[in-house]
Amino acid sequence: MGKLMAVIRREYVERVRSRWFLIATLFGPLFFGLLMFLPALIASRDKGAADAANIVIIDATGAGLGDRVASRISGGISGGTSTAKIAVVAQSGIAAAESLATKDVIAERVKGYLVLDESTLAGQRARYAGSNTTALFDMQKLERAVQHEVMTIRMEKSGIDPDVGRQITDLNINVTTERLTKQGRGGSGQINFFFGLAVAMLLYMTIFIYGLNVLRGVLEEKQTRVAEVVISSLPATRLLAGKVIGVGSVGLTQLVLWLSMGVLMYKVREPILAKFGAAQMPLNMPDISMGTGAVLLAFFVLGFMFYAGLFAAVGATVNSEQEAQQAQMPVVLLLVTSVMFVQNVLLQPDGKLSRILSMLPFSAPIVMPLRMTVAPVPPLDITIALLSVALGACATVWIAGRIYRVGLLMYGKRPSIREVFKWVGQK
Repeated sequence: MGKLMAVIRREYVERVRSRWFLIATLFGPLFFGLLMFLPALIASRDKGAADAANIVIIDATGAGLGDRVASRISGGISGGTSTAKIAVVAQSGIAAAESLATKDVIAERVKGYLVLDESTLAGQRARYAGSNTTALFDMQKLERAVQHEVMTIRMEKSGIDPDVGRQITDLNINVTTERLTKQGRGGSGQINFFFGLAVAMLLYMTIFIYGLNVLRGVLEEKQTRVAEVVISSLPATRLLAGKVIGVGSVGLTQLVLWLSMGVLMYKVREPILAKFGAAQMPLNMPDISMGTGAVLLAFFVLGFMFYAGLFAAVGATVNSEQEAQQAQMPVVLLLVTSVMFVQNVLLQPDGKLSRILSMLPFSAPIVMPLRMTVAPVPPLDITIALLSVALGACATVWIAGRIYRVGLLMYGKRPSIREVFKWVGQK
């Protein structure tokens, strides 16, 4: 037991003292701080693009829709000064007007042009072309302006007072969401949505980064022949266990430090924003119980053991960084598969695909914590997922140990898959 603790201590201390650990540990809180403070600071100072409404409106409706849209975006689509130009044309003159407007866009005299015609009045479509089509916020504002004014014109034609029509079309109701659980009110649904996504990404990055650390550590021991000395006094399986526990403890330490700093920044957020005179944008933390936190921690530990065993097995079968990059791809793809379906899980946390992925040992460490933070999950599902990951972790660590004890002392030619299976079967 003393030798195992010595291996754990060495792996832990060596990595915690490294410069990259300190940089990564400081970068995490800095990133969280930017997420908490920067949007509010920008929102309080952002006046929008001054020339966002510097467009040409080609109006072929014959109903003055172009003037109405220009008036609505007065002040700029994003809050600047409106410089929209109106080109009133007949239906047959749209092509010529588009040609002239295209030349203006290419010459950077305007940002783009909006085409309004009979189909726009019919509530079907309007066309926009320009250099700022990727500015989604501006495009949404422009689309909303067209919709409001078309609706106003149609109301006026139906005999409704123009002022009443504008009051109706100007309605902008904000629907807030609140999550309800068996324990009561659980905070904003949107907050839980983004928190769940953050948890999944944090687990993914930590497992991936420190899993690769295990692989590189094994490869380094092979290249420097340190393993030959260590194995003479310690069984290979115990050496592997010490390496996995030591490196995993480093990842856990970093997670704890990140979360602690994140909570601290959340508490000092409002006073700091008040000093800068920034708007107090609401930011509520999700309600996570101690039991849920313990389960999330268990998924991280077991998930790390599962992937650390696979990465260690890969490291024991290769002899160089180039070989490692090729050999690690199946393991990396297995981990990336979990992230590929994050959007599906967020949209349908109780769907069949989400439930299946949360039960499989290679995807459960990412998917089940994501499900737990965005929607209530039956205790039976959580228990099955934990057992699945635990059994998978035991299996991969056992297989990795058998590959590790042989592959650690093998040099030269890279073994074939058949040879690796023979290593597993050796007694």
